[in-house]
Amino acid sequence: MRIIAGTARSLPLKTPAGLDTRPTTDRIKETLFNMIQRDLPGSYFLDLFAGSGQIGLEAVSRGAEYAVFVENSKKAAACIEDNIRFTKFQDRCRLLAMDVTAALRSMEGKYRFDYVFLDPPYQSELEKEALLCIPPLLEEDATIIIEASLGNDFSYLKEIGYKIKKEKTYKTNRHLFLEKIH
Repeated sequence: MRIIAGTARSLPLKTPAGLDTRPTTDRIKETLFNMIQRDLPGSYFLDLFAGSGQIGLEAVSRGAEYAVFVENSKKAAACIEDNIRFTKFQDRCRLLAMDVTAALRSMEGKYRFDYVFLDPPYQSELEKEALLCIPPLLEEDATIIIEASLGNDFSYLKEIGYKIKKEKTYKTNRHLFLEKIH
């Protein structure tokens, strides 16, 4: 696993040992960033259920002003810390090693994000809980991106105030691009 493009291009990243995280493949990551690259420079990026931190670090490498990573696993949080140091992005990144809901509440009034990326464990339904807490942290035209398995049910989105802007389907998973209904 590596940074694909930008100022940290080709730098290898660590991944947490074990099967608790499933890193996004380079091909899927490249597709994702091709879809958002135009609006990424200068943005604030929130990486929830961050795993190794590769998505937020890719965003910073490609021009995001700042990234916040939220990861509850101590092993994964240590990996993110190492990757932030290795990419030399310490001044543009912050790690919150805590539960996502607690982290979101702790950031209210302190941060506003242009992009929020969620990659919770598949079929955990943790994304719904996070989506309910995210609105106070969103800039006006923010984009929320969820990486999910093909079978995840998102029929509840409209009732909690979101709409799907676009969707990209891969062999085993998909990215949903959401916006808040105003």
